[in-house]
Amino acid sequence: MTDLRKKINDAVSFIRSKTAMAPSIGIILGTGLGGLANEIEKETVIEYEDIPHFPVSTVESHHGKLIFGRLGGKDVVAMQGRFHYYEGYTMQQITFPVRVMSKKVGLGVDTLFISNAGGGMNPDFHKGDLMIMSDHINLLGDNPLVGPNDDELGVRFPDMSEPYSKELIALAEKIAVEEKIKIQKGVYVAVTGPNLETAAEYKFLRMTGADAVGMSTIPENIVANHMNMRCFGITIITDLCFPESLEPVNVEKIIAVAKKAEPKMTLLMKKLIERI
Repeated sequence: MTDLRKKINDAVSFIRSKTAMAPSIGIILGTGLGGLANEIEKETVIEYEDIPHFPVSTVESHHGKLIFGRLGGKDVVAMQGRFHYYEGYTMQQITFPVRVMSKKVGLGVDTLFISNAGGGMNPDFHKGDLMIMSDHINLLGDNPLVGPNDDELGVRFPDMSEPYSKELIALAEKIAVEEKIKIQKGVYVAVTGPNLETAAEYKFLRMTGADAVGMSTIPENIVANHMNMRCFGITIITDLCFPESLEPVNVEKIIAVAKKAEPKMTLLMKKLIERI
């Protein structure tokens, strides 16, 4: 047994001592988006710091709790708080909770919902818009699959032709029309951070084909695909990153925009979970 598998087993065994739930749906809640956790009918809440080998978030707006309960009539497990490369964690540490949640070797999750806050680079975007992630570009300079591969977790060279489920995207678009929720769809690019980008960097990132930029999500998505989990990703556009009219931003304003837009995201996610 590899060291990673042993750590996964340790974490799963501890969690199983607290709850017997086997949720099929996992949720990762990003910056300013923890309010969705309030919609969950909670069965068990576990602090990250209590789970063996779990990282502990150092970001103020990330709470650090694993929540088990019901949402949209389904059993779910939600990460209230996530981890970032800029915090100093390895890619393997950042994605460890996804392995623990997975149906393959963990708690039972086969569909993963990931939310984040990002800067909008598409000129059609506005603050507070929701962007469904249709694809991504990894500019983090690292990959969680680097190193020896454990064949029991996934294949050495996983396919990434559909990193975000087209079926879930289509259903989300249908729900958005029904609920009169304005949505965008686009490509998300991840960079390391923690500083925000320069005007020249935004111009470069836009030229790569990206519509929004952030500092998370892609490592978790890569590992989810490695373990044959369906993924749905959504970004709240919290600030606009147009090189010609770039203005200083601060984290407090970014979080405030995310919280204001959160009810729309919460409704969309709940309805989507209900109907899968």
